[in-house]
Amino acid sequence: MNYRKLGSTDIRISEISLGTWQVGGGWGGNFDEKAAADILHEAIDGGVNFIDTADVYDDGMSEAAVGRLLKERSEQIYVASKCGRQINPHVSEGYTPEVLRKYVEASLKNIGIESLDLIQLHCPPTAVYERDDIFELFDRLKEEGKIKHLGVSVEKVEEAQLALNYPNVQTVQIIFNMFRQKPAETFFGKASAKDVGIIVRVPLASGLLSGKMSRDREFDPNDHRHFNRDGQAFDKGETFSGVDFEKGLDAVEELKGIFGEKASLAAWALRWILMFEEVSTVIPGASRPSQIKANLLSSALPAVTNEQLEAVKSVYEKYIKADVHHLW
Repeated sequence: MNYRKLGSTDIRISEISLGTWQVGGGWGGNFDEKAAADILHEAIDGGVNFIDTADVYDDGMSEAAVGRLLKERSEQIYVASKCGRQINPHVSEGYTPEVLRKYVEASLKNIGIESLDLIQLHCPPTAVYERDDIFELFDRLKEEGKIKHLGVSVEKVEEAQLALNYPNVQTVQIIFNMFRQKPAETFFGKASAKDVGIIVRVPLASGLLSGKMSRDREFDPNDHRHFNRDGQAFDKGETFSGVDFEKGLDAVEELKGIFGEKASLAAWALRWILMFEEVSTVIPGASRPSQIKANLLSSALPAVTNEQLEAVKSVYEKYIKADVHHLW
């Protein structure tokens, strides 16, 4: 495992880490504590030292599983959680320092720790990025020892750029992958100039970039890949990175030809992201331990060549860019 500095913090984290949206066994299913434990322990065994969770993942059961992990391991494990998505309706007016404070304190209790290494605003409405009172709250929480660092998780590049206006924002979590390339063009350089760490989520476009899906693939009715393709429940960019499923499959076939069969497309998709030095870590999820093992192999792959980088860009421009580039 290779480790990278997380922005201006003093933390060095695994370049492949773990996102825990589906850590209980998969999107749409019942939470399985044993499956969650097996996945989390497999990650730590492989050198992962950074776990990203959220209070809304499986109604807090993801956070609780991370808390159990911390009690069972002796390694240094950095924990990031998120707050704000419980607000309903999810509008700027619902965001208040009092409400967010309660969420952070509830997460600390749920995980069983006294201080979070990183707390992130969880994809708040754009208007929140212009509210000083919200960001000032986290200075108070830091003074109280309840958090060590503040970050934001965003939907749009515009929001990421707004977040950079706050000196206490040390990380930005953003969707970036072969099907969502805009952040590298318009945001990464600005984040680097301010020494803000970049956490990449949805690196495999909800599994599209695994190279294992087919047109007849059926998803559980409770899986967001079934019910949220048009943004019925939340931003559609979280589902297949906003890419049309059929068109994405066509693009995947061309990507497979670029990289060949020596490693999976999923591994190459992660390695492609790691080619961008501004990225601090990538947080693919996993619904079983074998996926952890497969994801970690990407760190050992050779560098993506310039020719391959150009070929990936061409596939993006041919199939994807017109549909997604202007939206996020």
